[in-house]
Amino acid sequence: MSGTELLSDQGLRIDGRKPNELRRIRCSLGIFAQADGSAYLEQGNTKVLAAVYGPHEIRGSKSKALHDKAFVNCQYSTATFSMGERKRRPRGDRKSTEMSTHLEETFAAAIRTELYPRSQIDIFVEVLQADGGNYTTCVNAAMMALVDAGVPLKDTVVSCTASLVKDVPLVDVNHVEQSGGSPELVVSILPHSGEIVYMSLTQRFHIDHLSKVLDTAIKGCKDIGVILKEIMKGHLTKLDTSLQAS
Repeated sequence: MSGTELLSDQGLRIDGRKPNELRRIRCSLGIFAQADGSAYLEQGNTKVLAAVYGPHEIRGSKSKALHDKAFVNCQYSTATFSMGERKRRPRGDRKSTEMSTHLEETFAAAIRTELYPRSQIDIFVEVLQADGGNYTTCVNAAMMALVDAGVPLKDTVVSCTASLVKDVPLVDVNHVEQSGGSPELVVSILPHSGEIVYMSLTQRFHIDHLSKVLDTAIKGCKDIGVILKEIMKGHLTKLDTSLQAS
């Protein structure tokens, strides 16, 4: 699909959004009783489940134990029914392994791992429905699950994508836009400090466009952070009300 089709003459995207408009975000916390923390998050039509276990003792090989901080173990997978064509290997393939590694690096920068030496924190994310921004939705869902688990964080971590169509930066790219051939920038930040903890490009941007696309992605992260913070407040208020009632 060409850039002309992705952005109308009126400046609207194929799903009716403005270039700087996020997809609708919905999130529920505490959905798995067995996990220490869990979250279900929808970002547009991309839907992700996240579960957190720990901190707990190192499981398996003790060589993973770090004497001065916790080991962050992340597992990324996609459900076999998450896309139009059925996946044969929902986890363990090269892409899933790469995504898991990126998640580990992202959350190792956000979690106060120094508080739990020689221990392990497990973060599991599964994409139930894929419609673009799979990685960013996983980051946002996992962050909410960590909050639900009460894991101490240096800062919340929030992620968003951005692209460029007809020299116009687009925030929070969906699958159709992602497949349109334009470069896509993925960014994860710590909102309070502004530190970028993860960034990747599918293709090269011309240097003249890179700064405005990066600014769009960072603003998207901050806007998502505001939405998720309100969801957190609502969840904590509900918990407090339940505790008082009991």
